[in-house]
Amino acid sequence: QVQLVESGGGLVQAGGSLRLSCEVSSRTFNSYPLAWFRQAPGKERDFVAVIGRTRDSTLYADSVKGRFTISKDVAKNTVYLHMTNLKTEDTAVYSCARTRRTLLTTRPELYDSWGQGTQVTVSS
Repeated sequence: QVQLVESGGGLVQAGGSLRLSCEVSSRTFNSYPLAWFRQAPGKERDFVAVIGRTRDSTLYADSVKGRFTISKDVAKNTVYLHMTNLKTEDTAVYSCARTRRTLLTTRPELYDSWGQGTQVTVSS
C-alpha cells in the first residue's frame, strides 16, 4: 500500500511561480516512476510530468515543457513540481501518482496510487 500527500498549492498571479510537494509513504519510493497530473473543472485529467528511477529520466507535457520541472528528494521520500511562468490555463487540481510500470508513462489509467490533490489557481 502506498500513500501520497500533496501540498504547496495556492493562489498565484500569472507569471508567478509555485512549488508543489508530494510526500510518498513507501519503502519503494525510488523504485517506480512518480508523476504529476492535473484536472481543471469540466476537463479530463491531463498528464503534466513524470520522473523515473533516476533524475535524468523525465517526461513533460508539451504545455508545460520549459516552465515546469519535476524532481525528487529520495531522503525525504518527496517528489516536487516546480512551476514557473504560470498561466491562467494552469489552474487545476494537481495530483501526484505512482505507477508500478518500470517505463515512464503518461497515461493515468496505468497509475495505481494517487494523492488527494492540491488546488492551484492562477489569476490574470
